[in-house]
Amino acid sequence: MPDDFEAMWASLAPIGRSASSGGYFRQPFAAAERELASWFEEQALARGLSLTRDGFGNVVAWLGSPGPRAVVTGSHLDSVLDGGAYDGPLGVVSALAALDLLVSRGFSPSRPLGVSVFVEEEGSRFGLACLGSRLASGAVSWDTARSLTDRSGVSVEDALAAASLSGPSSSSLLDGVTTFVELHVEQGRDLVDRPAAPIGVASGIWPHGRYRYEFRGSADHAGTTRMQDRADPMLTYAMTALAANKQARLADERATFGRVEVTPNSTNSVPSAVTAWLDARASSSSSLDELVGVIERQATERAARDGTSLTVTPESVSGAVTFSPELAARIAAPRGWPVIPTAAGHDAGILSAAGIETAMLFVRNPTGVSHSPAETAAMSDCLAGVEALADVLADLAGDPVGDVG
Repeated sequence: MPDDFEAMWASLAPIGRSASSGGYFRQPFAAAERELASWFEEQALARGLSLTRDGFGNVVAWLGSPGPRAVVTGSHLDSVLDGGAYDGPLGVVSALAALDLLVSRGFSPSRPLGVSVFVEEEGSRFGLACLGSRLASGAVSWDTARSLTDRSGVSVEDALAAASLSGPSSSSLLDGVTTFVELHVEQGRDLVDRPAAPIGVASGIWPHGRYRYEFRGSADHAGTTRMQDRADPMLTYAMTALAANKQARLADERATFGRVEVTPNSTNSVPSAVTAWLDARASSSSSLDELVGVIERQATERAARDGTSLTVTPESVSGAVTFSPELAARIAAPRGWPVIPTAAGHDAGILSAAGIETAMLFVRNPTGVSHSPAETAAMSDCLAGVEALADVLADLAGDPVGDVG
């Protein structure tokens, strides 16, 4: 017999978990993430689901067979570095449990119904978020993706080969898919202030981007070099991080430097280079452009004063996503669920941009914390999420007329 939600959740808990921090390290094509991929396929086969895969490791498990006007749910299994348990896996486990619930009700879908897992959603290894869904939807070409490298210099192509994967084929995993529903733990504190609403529906995703800032200066001795004689890129970076924080606060947007690499990374040396990655998000594309522009301008001005140089390279930029208002209303209105925006990126946003009718369900997060070992959700809310997802899938995949998708 397939495991129920709580048993599945317990079986995933140890995989990729750090004994020291309690966080998760489930990077794409590494051991923990591949173990999770095998776990998913085992769970799917135990339910008699049929599997379709692509050469990047993306997979859809079908109740029946794939075909036209398909409805797909699911999420991802990879994590950020030292991440939380719920971001991604909650959507996958809930999807399997929702199928179980539908089967127990005697539900027979009128449209093909599948559960998906997309690889490298977080971008934690190769730097491009939602890489699996971008490849599956054609938003990124294989020629572009194959040469991306991780922090150790391993390319996507080499990582795939090590995992016995061949790379995307010409046939699309998403052929026939017209509707996608992703359940996800809420990443923020909207639902916690609505005691009667453990479930929310997404209205859209803020535009966001990742930008590589390369500060260059001159390496020198930390003891013998006078302060006025230095060209220290760390100073330029430090001012830039403070400027990003200030500008984001003034605009009520988001700007974060969360990753930094220093050369030569020596305690008693003035560094020659600092490379830092800015994550910026805003309520509109124009606001994002304005925020990023003013941060870069202030950083460039500071570099001129410090005798350093700056090169800024956008590594990925995603525009605003507005999920189908009609689909959101169809899901939310009869059930009294609130419709709320999110500043976090998701595979659902990529599929929506590719023309697939898309919706998201959020499960209440009592702390709002995410991308952290402290990320959590109450089991009662998770089980409510399973019920909610099952009801939504029954509505969408059981409709023979098909006024959605």
